[in-house]
Amino acid sequence: MLKIYSTACFQVDNECKKLQPHGLQSIIAQSRDYEKLKTVWEGWRNVSGKRMRQDFAKWVKLSNEAIKDGKQYKNLGESWRSAYGPGFVKKIEKLFHKIEELYRLFHAYVRNTLIKKYGAKYFKDNLIPAHILGNMWAQDWANINELLLPYKERLDVTGEMVKQGYNISKMFHQAEHFFTSIGLKNMTEKFWNQSVFEKISKRDMVCHASAWDLMATNDFRIKMCTEITMEDFVTIHHEMGHIQYYQQYEKQPVYFRNGANPGFHEAVGDTLALSVSTPQHLEKLSLVKNYTNSYEAEINYLMLMALDKLVFVPFAYVMDKFRWNVFSGEISEDEYTAKWWEYKCKYQGIRAPVKRTEDDFDPGAKMHIAGAVPYIRYFVSYIIQFQFHKALCDKIGFKGPLHKCDIYEKEEAGKAFADMLQLGSSVSWEDALEKITGKKKMDASAMLDYFEPLKKWLKNHTDESTIGWSCKNVIKTSSSSTSKKEPFKTFILLSVFYVSIWINF
Repeated sequence: MLKIYSTACFQVDNECKKLQPHGLQSIIAQSRDYEKLKTVWEGWRNVSGKRMRQDFAKWVKLSNEAIKDGKQYKNLGESWRSAYGPGFVKKIEKLFHKIEELYRLFHAYVRNTLIKKYGAKYFKDNLIPAHILGNMWAQDWANINELLLPYKERLDVTGEMVKQGYNISKMFHQAEHFFTSIGLKNMTEKFWNQSVFEKISKRDMVCHASAWDLMATNDFRIKMCTEITMEDFVTIHHEMGHIQYYQQYEKQPVYFRNGANPGFHEAVGDTLALSVSTPQHLEKLSLVKNYTNSYEAEINYLMLMALDKLVFVPFAYVMDKFRWNVFSGEISEDEYTAKWWEYKCKYQGIRAPVKRTEDDFDPGAKMHIAGAVPYIRYFVSYIIQFQFHKALCDKIGFKGPLHKCDIYEKEEAGKAFADMLQLGSSVSWEDALEKITGKKKMDASAMLDYFEPLKKWLKNHTDESTIGWSCKNVIKTSSSSTSKKEPFKTFILLSVFYVSIWINF
């Protein structure tokens, strides 16, 4: 499945374009042509997910069989959730519902604004078409911020980076500087010599950024097809956060050289990025010039962060809720598409821009599905990174709105972080969380505090009657031919198999 994903390309303007770099995702991010976006959105799914549907079903069957043989878990989903302890499903449902009101309010604002751009005919049942949100998977809507930010006080960090001649090396060294400014570790010599920072020409690569612990002395690496953008600048901090965690718990016994739970690993770099992305910090880096610290600028900034952070939470929830229910048998093979879009509608309020059937397999258009990578870790990380951020801001005695806190050059914050990171998985994740926050429970309150000024603004600028959406017309039973053809196809394949045996015999 991963090979299909990494080699897939779709013909656009007489060129077979891959996802990244400078490929299909760039078109989705930059184009505002409804029909062109629809073509690219559907095209990527045809050359990626659709081609791996049957492989996914086989993988589910084999994985579940292997897990059951171990007699510890009923299915692969149970195994994946085991890192988080008992009652985890109910805990994350509760967390999702805590941010749901804010998400639905924000969704209404975004939808109402996009209607002015594209027209109401595309927004039936108050659902947003998935292909116009600036991201191939609608997990992050920041790329369309110019359509959504209400005021002129806008940040163009990418433009400033290009203008100043930023290169990939400078982006990585700038990120390292933030870590060392709070007393955390430098990247190692092997990191700088052995990492892959940009796409290798004439080679098929999975360009999704990743960090690696080679389990050898000081050997930690990043693989990334970096582009000169603010988005990738933040991603570098995210991946370098993994490396920092690897370094901090390197002295632990091998068994404990891991994150307290998978979500902790994802949250480290993102916690620091909450400081890095503040206009005040970007001004220190000369990436923002003459910043006006006004109410309008504050709302624009919070909206930009919501387009990244808030909208991701329901996306991450759907990714693994879908797979858990596939693993458990609640979702059968002949309803993959129907259930996928049922969840996308229910939790995200989005719809497919073109007709989908059970011949399609839209989940496979995402690397983590193709690569069998659990995804709920990202949901967890987007909740706890705000808890971490608040705790570190409290450590330095910061007074003021949480979204304005910058821990740059505050070594007391770095020490508090390092004290937790060094534990690895030698203690429970609840104890690790308590070490830094003083509490043992994941809590969305810090995230809600962060966005409180935006929530107040949205309530004053959104017609309450437009909040929410309907899923009554979402796919119920696909008109696909896959499930109907499958028994006949199996019969033909078995017939050929037995005939070939008879001939050879």
